[in-house]
Amino acid sequence: MLKENSLVYTDCIQNDFDRIYLSYFYRLHRFAKEYVMSDADAENIVQDVFLLLWEKREVLNIQISLTAYLFSLVKNKCIDHLRHRVIANEFQQELSLKLASLEELDSAFVSEEEIERFLSDAINKLPERCREIFIKSRIEGKKYREIAEELNISVNTVENQIAIALRKLRIELKDYLPLLLFFTVC
Repeated sequence: MLKENSLVYTDCIQNDFDRIYLSYFYRLHRFAKEYVMSDADAENIVQDVFLLLWEKREVLNIQISLTAYLFSLVKNKCIDHLRHRVIANEFQQELSLKLASLEELDSAFVSEEEIERFLSDAINKLPERCREIFIKSRIEGKKYREIAEELNISVNTVENQIAIALRKLRIELKDYLPLLLFFTVC
């Protein structure tokens, strides 16, 4: 018989593991499946919990009911699993965007002149003050402090305008970034 209200389950786990497994597996599996929405993933999570329970049976000192302990372990494993899936999905989306960008990249315009024209057009689309600051910084090679003194503005304003310019250029040139990187490295 399971000692549900005992403070320490070491002997119970050691002697009644099969019974514990049979008593809890289905409920834990159903609980996990509700969140991970996959039979196989739910089964793996529950198997991992029982494996942990067996491997740590001699050092476990469960201070709550066995039911609460097992469901807590499954809950935490589900959280870990779902977090991993979110990260994997974000990575997959990023890869899909990069793939789409490369597929859309027209190989007919790989000349430096065309890349310079795309870059120049994008810079010309910047707001006037933003464009002026960007050109002084990135093309003329002036330091932020020099630009600030020359235009009678704060260094903070220069930094903010550069950040705005870079953000707008990144968006405007998103389909051409691989080529831009290639031509700036060569």
